[in-house]
Amino acid sequence: MTELNRKVFTLGELDEGRSKSSYDDGEAVFAVKKGGQVFIYRNQCPHLGSPLDWLEDQFLDSDGELIQCASHGALFTIDGGRCVAGPCLGQALSPVEFVERDEAIFIAT
Repeated sequence: MTELNRKVFTLGELDEGRSKSSYDDGEAVFAVKKGGQVFIYRNQCPHLGSPLDWLEDQFLDSDGELIQCASHGALFTIDGGRCVAGPCLGQALSPVEFVERDEAIFIAT
């Protein structure tokens, strides 16, 4: 069983319809909160392997409905990370297993 012990966010840091990145002591990940649900992915485009964010904590398109790659504009669904437009069509972001505990989000180290 994977031990989920790396605290990456507090729940208060994740605003509805917004994204947040974490680069602390391990792999780069980001979270998006949409419809009251939290989704966490590795910050790596499946096409180029480059980071997805435009600027710190900015992963969403202008409508806040899709995750957008800063390198080539590929678009991904928030719930599932599936590429719906761009050169990685049919591929997906890598989800990260997490738990919510004590008003925080933890992932495996």
